[in-house]
Amino acid sequence: MNYQIRNILLAVLLTGGIYSVQSQTNVVEDFKPSSVNQPGKEYPMVNSEGRVRVQISAPGAHKVQLDISAVKYDLVKDENGVWTGESAPQDEGFHYYQLWIDGAAVPDPGSLYFYGASRWGSGIEIPAKDQDFYALKNVPHGQVREHLYYSETNKSMRRCFVYTPPGYNHNTEKRYPVLYLQHGGGEDETGWSNQGHAGLIMDNLIAENKTVPFIIVMDNGTWTMSGPPRNRQQGERPAQWPPEGWADGFMKTLLNDIIPMIDANYRTIADQQHRAMAGLSMGGMQTRVITLANPDVFSYVGIFSGGSISTEDLENAAGFKEKIKLVFVSYGSRELENPRTGLGGNPKENTEALKNAGMNTHFYVSPLTAHEWQSWRRSLYEFAPLIFKN
Repeated sequence: MNYQIRNILLAVLLTGGIYSVQSQTNVVEDFKPSSVNQPGKEYPMVNSEGRVRVQISAPGAHKVQLDISAVKYDLVKDENGVWTGESAPQDEGFHYYQLWIDGAAVPDPGSLYFYGASRWGSGIEIPAKDQDFYALKNVPHGQVREHLYYSETNKSMRRCFVYTPPGYNHNTEKRYPVLYLQHGGGEDETGWSNQGHAGLIMDNLIAENKTVPFIIVMDNGTWTMSGPPRNRQQGERPAQWPPEGWADGFMKTLLNDIIPMIDANYRTIADQQHRAMAGLSMGGMQTRVITLANPDVFSYVGIFSGGSISTEDLENAAGFKEKIKLVFVSYGSRELENPRTGLGGNPKENTEALKNAGMNTHFYVSPLTAHEWQSWRRSLYEFAPLIFKN
């Protein structure tokens, strides 16, 4: 079927009337396979507008939809039972998505799978104008190691991923600072290395002499959910928010198990001045709570889309103002345009108030992004050069 005709038919089928016609009838036909497709798969595809086009063979299906960024788009079936359709333009960067086939949510068999929204599912990259900072380049590379360990706090085996910078294995006398970097809700310890490209971001920054080499520890800070499990839509919060164990439970694991294990197994500089914590969304909220309670453990704080620290927090956190060398807060610009409630006031105003109170602070806004990985990739890129400078 001719794509122009198909798009007109699709617009008629879609709900939303004029908006659907406008968003679907003038599609630029320069689609290319996504950079995170499974080997040899042509679909999903992305065009220069940032639209995502998917295709799946489902001859017996009655309705198939693409579900991305909390919007569903109807696909059109051809005479061979192949369904095709595309989304409206998406923000630059990484997005989770899924397909709905006759009411069942399934991953796209053409994409690689990523853990997010509390499941392994499909993901896609919308090429970004600034993607060079996390591109795979011919520069010295560090390693991301899978580390299994026993947690006495949890009485169970756990896993974390540890980034060691280029040259770590060569100069066995050198010791390094450590950043403990946390994922968001519904994600796990794979997020920062897979979706976030933390290792590549660090490799490129180090190659350009823009940051001090340091170790990054990425562990699983996922909360304990009470009650029976329930499937949630992408971005949907649990009924209990913040969820049980989202900070205090992980704080015990971090302080009693993870940090001692890392210091015992890696060449760290094991003191407060050479230890940082940062995280995105839920991980940022955990960072806020844990560092306020433990300024004798961490010197640098990074909160990415996870609230901020107020002057009232300083009054209730003895030693935080005196011991913390940097408070870094970041958001996507679209998040600030549509702020979420319950995160402790205006983050920019709070951060500026800390600066006026005498603290070293930095507020960063990722342009034209929302509560999504491109905001957090950019946040790490901005945060890393600011820490462990002395």
